[in-house]
Amino acid sequence: MDYRRLGASGLLVPALGFGAGTFGGRGPLFSAWGDTDATQARRLIDISLEAGVTLFDTADVYSDGASEEVLGAAIKGRRDQVLLSTKSALPTGPGPQEAGSGRARLIRAVESSLRRLRTDYLDLFQLHAFDAGTPLTETLTALSDLVRTGKIRYLGVSNFAGWELMKTLATAEALGVEKPVAHQVYYSLAGRDYEWELLPLAADQGVGAVVWSPLGWGRLTGGVRRGQALPVTSRLHETAEAGPPVDNEQLYDIVDVLDSIAADTGRTVAQISLNWLLTRPTVATVLIGARTEEQLRQNLGAVGWQLDPDHLAALDAASATTPPYPYYPYHRLPDFARLNPPLTSAA
Repeated sequence: MDYRRLGASGLLVPALGFGAGTFGGRGPLFSAWGDTDATQARRLIDISLEAGVTLFDTADVYSDGASEEVLGAAIKGRRDQVLLSTKSALPTGPGPQEAGSGRARLIRAVESSLRRLRTDYLDLFQLHAFDAGTPLTETLTALSDLVRTGKIRYLGVSNFAGWELMKTLATAEALGVEKPVAHQVYYSLAGRDYEWELLPLAADQGVGAVVWSPLGWGRLTGGVRRGQALPVTSRLHETAEAGPPVDNEQLYDIVDVLDSIAADTGRTVAQISLNWLLTRPTVATVLIGARTEEQLRQNLGAVGWQLDPDHLAALDAASATTPPYPYYPYHRLPDFARLNPPLTSAA
C-alpha cells in the first residue's frame, strides 16, 4: 500500500481508505447501501489491515449513528492500528441543536462520536457541510478547543464550495487556529467537477482530497452498460436519485473505454476507475466501500500497478466535460491556459 501525506500535514494516510457507510443498515438510504454488522465488519477490517488500509471513515448521520457503533465494536482491541475519521454538521434529528456547526452542537457531536466509536480521540474530524448560519469564528475556535483537549488530531471539511473552503482557511489563519488539511469530495470518472476550482485551490493551499463515491455512486463497478438493464443487486434501484447527477450517454462512453482497457490489462472496470483517481493531483486517499469480502478484495486490487499513458489519455478524453464560466477559458483558450497550466500529477 502506498501512503501519502494528508494535505500540508504530517499525517500519512493509505492511498485507499475504507468508507464505512455500509455499516449499520438503518434508514431507507443506508439500508440500501448495506447492513454490515460488527462481526462482518471485523472481518472486512481484518482484510483491510492485511492490505495496509488503515483509514476508516464514517459519519454521525450514517445509519443514525449505527455505522460509528459498528465500526467502534469492530476495531475493539486494535485502536492503535487504525486511523478513525468521522464527520458532523448535517442534521441528525429535527431539533434546533441537532444540526450545524455551532459550538454546543460540535462539542456534543464529537463526544457522541467518541462514545459510539469507543475511543477517546479522532484522527480526523470533518465538517460534513458548510453551515452558513454559524459564524466561522465560532466553529473554528470550538474545533481548536477540541484539538487542544486531545479529542481531535486533524481537521477537515466535506462538500464545501470553493469560496467556503477558502473563507474557512483564511479565517483559521487570521485566528491563528488549526486549518483544515482535508476536503472529503465526490470525484470519479463519471463526475470531474472537483477539478474546476476545488482541485487547484487544494493544490495551492495544501488540502488533501479524501474521495467519496469513487465509483460514481455505483455506476463504475462493471454492472452498468449501454443497452443492459441494471443488475437486480444494484443499489442504484433505491439510491440513484440521492446521488450525484450523471450524463448517461457519456457514462456509457466511459464504460466502453474501461471495458477496452480491462481487456488489455486483465484488470476490472472498478480497479481501473480507482487507479485512475490515484493518479490525479491532490488526491490523498480514495475511500472504497464493500458489502462483501469479494467486493473488498476486488477494490483492493486497484493498487500496486499503473495505467500506461495511452490508457490514461483515453480515460481523460472519454470523461472530459466543458466546465462553466469562469473556468472554461483556462481549459479551452491557450492565452488563459498559459497563465494557469493544468496540474498533471498526483499529490
